[in-house]
Amino acid sequence: MYKSLLNVIVALNIVAAVSCIALAYKVVALPMYAEKTYKAEYKELIFQCDNSMREHMIAKNRVLTEKSEDSVKRLNAAEVGLLSCNSYDKLRKRLLTYGLSESDLALFGIEAIEEKAEDVRNFVKIHEFKY
Repeated sequence: MYKSLLNVIVALNIVAAVSCIALAYKVVALPMYAEKTYKAEYKELIFQCDNSMREHMIAKNRVLTEKSEDSVKRLNAAEVGLLSCNSYDKLRKRLLTYGLSESDLALFGIEAIEEKAEDVRNFVKIHEFKY
């Protein structure tokens, strides 16, 4: 009687220990792994997608105001650039399944903007129209 009760208690302790390890893996280890592994790629993709969407909006507005073959070609090229948004979205969803939160991903986006701010200023300075 005592032996079977002792076996049940040992089995329950083993189940509890395995559950705690699995929970720690899901809540702590997996998000940390995902951040270390994919953060830089995510930041690059979010920046590329943002630029692609901006270029697409500019090209689309140009087609509306200036209907020319060149403006249509630029719009088509900008639409191809939107493929980076698909890669960004797929990685974003993967990171969410790995346990990172929306807040974590928003923070990565802000960090990407901060890191690229100087690059963007130089890009704008080079390509800015002079009046």
